Amino acid sequence: MEIKEIIENAWENRELLKDSTTVEAIEQTVAELDSGKLRVAEPTNDGWQVNEWVKKAVILYFPLQKMEVIKVGPFEFHDKIKLKEGYAEKGVRVVPHAIARYGSFVNKGVIMMPSYVNIGAYVDSGTMVDTWATVGSCAQIGKDVHLSGGVGIGGVLEPVQAAPVIIEDGAFIGSRCILVEGIRVGKEAVLGANVTITASSKIIDVTGDEPVIYKGYVPERSVVIPGSITKKFNAGEYQVGAALIIGKRKASTDKKTSLNDALRENDVSV
Repeated sequence: MEIKEIIENAWENRELLKDSTTVEAIEQTVAELDSGKLRVAEPTNDGWQVNEWVKKAVILYFPLQKMEVIKVGPFEFHDKIKLKEGYAEKGVRVVPHAIARYGSFVNKGVIMMPSYVNIGAYVDSGTMVDTWATVGSCAQIGKDVHLSGGVGIGGVLEPVQAAPVIIEDGAFIGSRCILVEGIRVGKEAVLGANVTITASSKIIDVTGDEPVIYKGYVPERSVVIPGSITKKFNAGEYQVGAALIIGKRKASTDKKTSLNDALRENDVSV
């Protein structure tokens, strides 16, 4: 609580960034994010809780850091935030050219193909971050998740009260999906390739006689494909993107099921 108070005070008065106690509190917070002792958002009995003060610490960490050259073999970077280290001890497989920034947490058993994990993000055990997938700042990725090739998980730092993108345990996110603006994907949901969901996107359950519309949340075990809806504009009616829930994962479907199998179960051609 003392560290939280120090950071809250520095957020209101940036002059305090010159104080060594403030600097130590911010650096300790980012170090605990890096080790997984702290999270920007965490599950509770009442849903997900966003720890705004932790996000503030991440934002305040940037002006404390100086630009420096980072050399990795023949590669050279020029940045304020160092790269994550110690993958072997953590039991994480990192394939060149996968990069995670310091201040992100990557748990045991994670596989990072050439991909990117930003500061403040949390990637839990057994998750695959596939080729060219990006996990944005403060995004929360659960256990045994599969982020397929080219998936874009949006980041969020400001506004501090904004929730990060949350992908819960066992979800399968298909190639080139884009999930941004605090979207939450429930446990074991399956998203087909190219599903794009923003805070304003309509997520429509079309499995019943009448559509059921969600915003900002994909229910657990939903099978989702890209779709469209008609929207009226001054210039006429046009199709805009939507996400369609076409079924539920069957209880017999193993958590490691392929996207193709999950879609075939719901009579979708693949």
